[in-house]
Amino acid sequence: MELSVGETPFNRYPRPAMVRETKWMNLNGKWDCGVKVPFPLQSALSEYKGEVPEEYTYFTNFEYVPARESRTLLHFGAVDQICEVKIDGKTVGSHEGGYLPFTFDITDKLEKGAEHKIEVNIVDRLDLTYPHGKQSDNRGGMWYTPVSGIWQTVWIEEVPEQYIRGFKVTPSLDSIKIVIDGDFDKYTIEVTEPTMGNNVENNHRKVIAKEKIDGNRTHIEIDNPKNWTPDTPWLYGLKIRSATDSITGYFALRTVTIKKINGLKRICLNDKEIFLHGVLDQGYYPEGIFLPNNEQGYEDDILAMKELGFNTLRKHIKIEPQCFYYACDRIGMLVMQDMVNNSDYGFMRDTILPTVGIKYKPDALYHRDEKTRLFFEKHMKDTVDYLYNFPCIVYYTIFNEGWGQFCADKMYEELKGIDETRVVDSTSGWFKQFKSDVESKHVYFHKVHQTWHNHPIVVSEFGGYSYIEKDHVFNLNGSYGYKNYNNKKELSRGILKLYQKDIISYQKKGLCGSVYTQLSDVEDEVNGLYTYDRKVCKVDKKVMRLIANLIENEIGNVDLTLRTIATKKVENNEND
Repeated sequence: MELSVGETPFNRYPRPAMVRETKWMNLNGKWDCGVKVPFPLQSALSEYKGEVPEEYTYFTNFEYVPARESRTLLHFGAVDQICEVKIDGKTVGSHEGGYLPFTFDITDKLEKGAEHKIEVNIVDRLDLTYPHGKQSDNRGGMWYTPVSGIWQTVWIEEVPEQYIRGFKVTPSLDSIKIVIDGDFDKYTIEVTEPTMGNNVENNHRKVIAKEKIDGNRTHIEIDNPKNWTPDTPWLYGLKIRSATDSITGYFALRTVTIKKINGLKRICLNDKEIFLHGVLDQGYYPEGIFLPNNEQGYEDDILAMKELGFNTLRKHIKIEPQCFYYACDRIGMLVMQDMVNNSDYGFMRDTILPTVGIKYKPDALYHRDEKTRLFFEKHMKDTVDYLYNFPCIVYYTIFNEGWGQFCADKMYEELKGIDETRVVDSTSGWFKQFKSDVESKHVYFHKVHQTWHNHPIVVSEFGGYSYIEKDHVFNLNGSYGYKNYNNKKELSRGILKLYQKDIISYQKKGLCGSVYTQLSDVEDEVNGLYTYDRKVCKVDKKVMRLIANLIENEIGNVDLTLRTIATKKVENNEND
C-alpha cells in the first residue's frame, strides 16, 4: 500500500525483486538545497547558478505516523559519494560509496507528531578511494559529467517488528535453492506459474508448488520446467510468508556454464552454446546523467538493442537501479556486469602502452593503497549480493583495462566463492593473470589474436565506429570516435565488414562473445548506434539484424553460400 507519491518520474515500487505488501512512501521529488532541486544535483545546474560544491546538504519534510508494533525503514537507492543522514536533527547513520543501496532503521528517531525533516549531508570530492567510474570534474573525451549526491529513489517502508530482510535464489534447469534472511524459524514458500513480459506482478497466477519449512533454507523441484532465455524470458512468481511478514519476488530457471564442444571451451546457457552478441552500455543520459527521464528509458534502450539483434548488454563500470535489471529479466536481455572501479587511471599506462602491445604486471607495480583495495573488495562483494537474484546477469567483470587492478587472481577466487553460477572475467582487455573463466580482449586497432586455448575467448570491447548527427550531438567541436564515417549507409557497411572480419570468422576458433562499442553516443563520444538523446538510430537496422543472423547461423553451421548471398543483398540495398 502506497502512502503518497510525488510527481516524479521514478515513482513505482523501487525494489521489484522483493516486494513487501505494506505501507511505503516515495520521497522522490524536489528537495531543498539552497534552491529547490531534483536529484541528481547536476540536473539543476542552470537553476543552481554555479558549480556543484564538494559539501552541501539536502532537506525535505514529510508527513508520516508509523503504525503500532512496526518498524520504519528509510531506504536510499544510491548517494554519491559520502553522506550523513539525520531525522529531525538526530543522526541515524552514514554511508560511503555512490552506487549501492543502503537502509537505516529510523523507528526510534520518529517522535510524536506527523511532520518530520530529513537532512542529508553530502561530501563528494570524487575521492578515488571510492568507486567513481567515468565521472570527472574536467569532463571531455572518455570522461563524463559527474553526478553528486542522491541519484536514486529515497523511500520509507513500514515493516513488522520481526521481518524478512531478504532471500537468495540459486536456480538449476528444474529446481531452485532458497536461503532466507529473516527473524523467523518457520516459513511458507509458494511458487506460481511462469509468465513472460509484463505479467510478472500478476498476483492471480496459479500456485504450482508450496512448501512449509523449518529453518531458513530449502530446495524445491519444479515440474514441467520452462527455462529462461533471451527469446523465452520465463519468470516464475515467488512468495515467502512468515508469522507476521510476507514478500513476493520472482526467479528464472537457467544455468550459465562453460563446456567443451568440438574440442573448444564454450559459454553455455542452459547447457546449450550461446554467443554473447553484446553492446557496451554506459548508462548515461542527457536528461539526468546517470538516469533517463523515467524508468521507461531503460526499457526503451533494451528494446532498441533487441531490435538490432543483440542479446547482451555489457553494463560498463556502473550499477543501475533494480528497475533496469528487472526490465532485462522481463524483456529477455543478458547482462555482463562490470564492477565499478576505484583508484587512479593513467592514460599512457592503462591505455596507450597496452594498446600497442606493451604490457606489464600491474599487481606488482601499483594500486598499493590499502584503504582503496579494501573498499573495492567490499564493494565487489556487496555488488554481487545486491544483484544475485537477477537471472539476466550471466557474467561479471572485475577489472577493466588494468584500471585499479590488484591481486586479480585473489579477487577471482573471492568472487567465485560467493557466486559460482556466473562467468567471471578477471581482467577485461589486458593484464591477465592466471585465474579467469575467459580470455578477454579489447580489439580496436588490430585483429583478434587467439592465444589462450584453455578458456573461451571474448572480445569484450571492439568497434567504436562513428559518424555525427549534427542536430543531435552534445559537443560538435569535441566529438570523436575510433573510425569516422559520413552517413548511416557507410557506417553500417563498415560495421558489417568489421563483424565479418574480426568476429564471425573467429567463432569456429573459440570466440564466444563480442561487445560492440557502444549503445549510444555519450557526451563527446559519437560512436554510438544511437545518438545521445536516443532520437536517431545511426545504423541500418536491417544490416544489424543480418549481423545477428550471421552470428547465430555460424553456431548452427548454416551453409556459407546462404550467408554470402544475404550479405551481398544488404550491400546492394536489396530486400530481405
